[in-house]
Amino acid sequence: MATDLGIAKGSCFAVFAYEVAQAIDLDSAERRLLAGAERQTIKHKRRAPAYFEYRPAPLRVAREAEEHVLGGYRASPGVELVLYDFGAVSVSYAIPLAGPLAGLPALAHELWGNERLLADARRHVERLLQDLGDAAVRPRIADFVEDYSIFQVEAFTASCDAAALWTEHAPTVAQILRSEPRALSQQEIADATGSRLSFGPDDATFIDTDAALVFDPEGDDVRAVLEFANTQLLEMRFLDQQLDTTLERAYETLLRRPERPWAGSYGAELRRVARLQLDAAVLFEQVTNALKLVGEQYLARVYGVASRRFHLGEWDASISRKLQTIDSIYAKLADRAASRRMEALEWIIIVLIAVELVVSLVPGLLR
Repeated sequence: MATDLGIAKGSCFAVFAYEVAQAIDLDSAERRLLAGAERQTIKHKRRAPAYFEYRPAPLRVAREAEEHVLGGYRASPGVELVLYDFGAVSVSYAIPLAGPLAGLPALAHELWGNERLLADARRHVERLLQDLGDAAVRPRIADFVEDYSIFQVEAFTASCDAAALWTEHAPTVAQILRSEPRALSQQEIADATGSRLSFGPDDATFIDTDAALVFDPEGDDVRAVLEFANTQLLEMRFLDQQLDTTLERAYETLLRRPERPWAGSYGAELRRVARLQLDAAVLFEQVTNALKLVGEQYLARVYGVASRRFHLGEWDASISRKLQTIDSIYAKLADRAASRRMEALEWIIIVLIAVELVVSLVPGLLR
């Protein structure tokens, strides 16, 4: 039977990612927000070359917030917002952890889809957009949000080998990751704790779809990568939804006969599809290239595990396929518009020839 394991120092970070604008001018945002704003960087607590970094660096803003009671825990009186240049904002609440590890499944369950925190996070995002002004390009808050919980344990009350977390304490760790206070089956435990990695014998990171457990006294970089991956998932969901809407409208346009067939103009539809295609392609490139993972092997592994857990590869493939489909539809619309223009020109030429014939015949008829 597993011995009780107590947490001496740790924090839980409840993270909520929002799509808020087409883009955010981070330099302008930093000037507008001033107090409490700083650029986020990777701290490189482990060995890493200087070229592992965000491009461009997100802007981290600390703001006052009310305390939230979450079961037997209380969130710190404050909130952090991370602004990304591709138009996303990640809101995080810090909840100090102390006491038995076995108490965390109840907290994870309390955090999952917590309506109070969701509403409070959205209010902070709305106020942030007001403060940003024109630093936010084409501002709008998407209807959906991507929430995630990161349990970061710096130290236990007793010496604990990291391997004990996926052996002796695996049932408790799985309950935390699955936000489930009830006991889980061996199959579920194995699946929940299967996506794990370690840098040394005294640290471990478990990554699941809704939560992560980081046992590491220097785990801030791991948390930053997980927070980014969660934001990336949100952006891909948003982009996928936008592309679905664009595909539907473009397909309807392709099937619809123009109201004025003699005009044969698809100009407005072509411009709209081209703009949406460009916006989607630019956002896709910004999201997928915001974090440079070349050179830092451990954090690259963390991102790789998170990417697989979040199915980012499948989202990437789906978005690429839809972008190609939209490109194909755009080409068909452009060909059809060109064909109708040629038909219109041919009719104009025919009419001009007919007019010329009539004009040449009129003097003879009048004699």
